[in-house]
Order: sequence, then structure tokens, then C-alpha cells
Amino acid sequence: MERLLLEELKKWQKKADRKPLILRGARQVGKTWLLKEFGRLCFKDVCYVNFEQIDSLESVFSGTINPEDIINQLSVYHGKRIQANNTLIIFDEVQEMPRALTSLKYFAEEAPEYAICCAGSLLGVALHQGTSFPVGKVDFLDLSPMSFREFLCANGEQMLVDYILGGARSLQPFESRLTNLMKQYLIIGGMPSAVKKWLETKDYFAVDEVQHGIIVAYENDFSKHAPKNLVEKIRYVWDSIPSQLAKENKKFIYGLVREGARAREYEDALMWLSDAGEILRTYNVTKPDVPLKAYADLKSFKVFLLDVGLLRCLSGLSPKVILEGSRIFEEFKGAITEQYVCQELNTIDRLQSNYYWTSQSKAEIDFLLSEGLNVIPLECKAGYTMNAKSLKSYREKYSPILSFRTSLLPYERNEGVRNIPLYLLFAITDEILS
Repeated sequence: MERLLLEELKKWQKKADRKPLILRGARQVGKTWLLKEFGRLCFKDVCYVNFEQIDSLESVFSGTINPEDIINQLSVYHGKRIQANNTLIIFDEVQEMPRALTSLKYFAEEAPEYAICCAGSLLGVALHQGTSFPVGKVDFLDLSPMSFREFLCANGEQMLVDYILGGARSLQPFESRLTNLMKQYLIIGGMPSAVKKWLETKDYFAVDEVQHGIIVAYENDFSKHAPKNLVEKIRYVWDSIPSQLAKENKKFIYGLVREGARAREYEDALMWLSDAGEILRTYNVTKPDVPLKAYADLKSFKVFLLDVGLLRCLSGLSPKVILEGSRIFEEFKGAITEQYVCQELNTIDRLQSNYYWTSQSKAEIDFLLSEGLNVIPLECKAGYTMNAKSLKSYREKYSPILSFRTSLLPYERNEGVRNIPLYLLFAITDEILS
């Protein structure tokens, strides 16, 4: 299955000032597979080390860290000489070997010719536990679950994707096809193992079993990796997410986590889940202006999961809804649709998108986008809904140069407002620039 981040890895390989790379992302989003595929396609050899499975290499990183000594010993472990620029060294589950993480600083300073990529779940959490981290000495890339665009390509629709990215917007012959594929995506989501199971079986209930397994693995991670005093709170926050999103106003309410809960008690649990890459947060802004970050109200936010398929599974929503028209888009007040939009926008690096806006009159714009110079409102609608009162209210108040509405309605371009079908969100940057 094609992952778009492979192109970014190829750019990293060619950088003149290349540093060791850390590929960040939640567990089971495909970090290991992607790095191995990168090595297979772009290097003559791959030296793969999984620190979760091999403790015998601990002595390699003990004492004084010397890149030359590490390369010599890793070559013996690998069974052949590691060659600068020709061998990709992969440190997997690197959080299990903090000294290996520390060694990246010395490789950056003394042996930058060696190509080193690291992957590890919960890296962000490891940093908060006092790991000696090579600040400024590593490059980063972030891997998310498969986007809808990647899902389309995995299902043999590369030509259709290229047609859309080439500027095509008259998609009437393909609307039904795209809508059905997106319904599938809302059920299956973008976790690679779930997508793989779908491609192999075309069985939603087999996919459901895979998703349940991923959720159980995440919940087991709470006990394995989180501080003991946080484990119970993390579970409460995690279990509350479907009910948080089932509200008309999806702002995160601590009282839904546990009766009488307060922010100071649960903020660390939210931060842990965020660092682990298992939730996404969007923040309300006091003023829709650039930079959006300057106007974010850190006490007012929404919480989404990392993947729409996992949200569907955690919510107990049966795969059978795929057979019920547009119901999937409207389930628990459009939460599935809003989750999908959030994670699609999250894959577009050049856009700031983790913000929303509300007014005192209860108008709400689900997402605010910024490419750096302007703020662009995006109102998210479930199914074929036409009503866009909040967008009208926002436009009257702030007169944005461009506004978006996304729904299942066909593409429409009016002066100042464009309807972008939900299945075309991956092309939204082209719309902003056109």
C-alpha cells in the first residue's frame, strides 16, 4: 500500500545537511513497514534493529558513545559491513534504548554520512520522562493513519486520484463511486492493518475484529507505558471520547469524563494521549486572525481520535450502517463526519487546521484553516445538508476572502464560498491556491 510520506523520506535522503531522522506516530500506523520499504527502494542494504526484541545490544550504547565503535559493532550484528550512504540503519522501538536515542547527537555531529532512521511508539511520552534527547540534532517526520487519498490508491483508484489532482472538478460520473468508497473509509478507517484486512477479505466484520485488537493494544499501552498515577485517568478520558463527540456542542467537558472531574486532574492524561499520537485536539479561538495560535483558548477544545475507523469501533457503531444510505455521515450528530474532516486536514502539513470558532449566538465554524496569511473558515456538514447559517454569520462578521463548506453535495464554486465534497478534501490546498 502506497504511503505518501515515502516521497518526504526520499527528500530527506538527498538533503545535504541530513541529520538522523525520527519518524513519529502512534502505534500501528505503519512506521516500521514504511522505513523498511524506504530502505528496500532507496538503499543497497538495510540494517534493522528492534530494541524491543533485542537486549543484547545494550552494551553497544553503554559507556562513551562513539559512532565509529557503534558502526563496527552493528556491522558484526548485521553480518556485513555497514556502508555510509548505502546502508539504511533502522532503530525500531528506540524508546526502549534511551542511549541509542542519545547517540543520534553524536552521529549528527561526527558521522552525518550514515543514514539513520528511528521509529518508536510513545516517543513524545518518553521525552517527558527525562530521556537525554538530542535537541536540534535530528530531523522529524510524522506518520498518520492512511488518508482517504491513500485509501483510494490502495483500492486501485490511482487514476481517479490523479484526475482530481490534475484539476478535474466535474466529477458527476464518479460521484457515486467516490461516495461509496468514502463510506467504506468511514467504517474501515486508515489503520494499515485494517485496510489490509479489507483488501484481503472485503469483510467489514473481519475489519471490526482488527480494529478491536488495535484498541485493546492501545489500552494495554496505558498500563505498560504511562505513569501509574495516570493510568486510570487516561482510561476515563479515552472511554469518554465517543460521548464527548455525541453532543451538539462537541467541546470537551471534564464532567463527562467522570462526575465532578476538574481540568487540573485530567490535563496530564490528555497530554499523555496527545503525546502518544492517539488523540487530536482542536482549539477554540477568541479571534479568527493570524497567527491562529496566538488567539487559541487553551481551555476550550475538542478531542478526536487519531482514526475515524477506531472512533466508529470504540463507539460500538455497527459496520451495517454502511448499507443505510447517508446515515453513516449523520451518526451521533455528525461526529463521524467531523472526525474524518479533522484527520484529513491533519495530514496537510502546510495548513494550520486545529482550530475552530464559536460566537455568543451559538454559531460555530468547525474548522479554521490558515496558510500563513489568511484565515479560511470551513463548515462541516453531514450528508447532503444544505443549511450553513453559521458560515453566513461568520462571513457577515469577518468578510473572509474565501470560505469552504464540505458535505456530500457536488463541487460548487460561488463568489467567496466553495462547496468541497467530503471526498475531495485531499485537494483543498489546490482550491486555496486557485
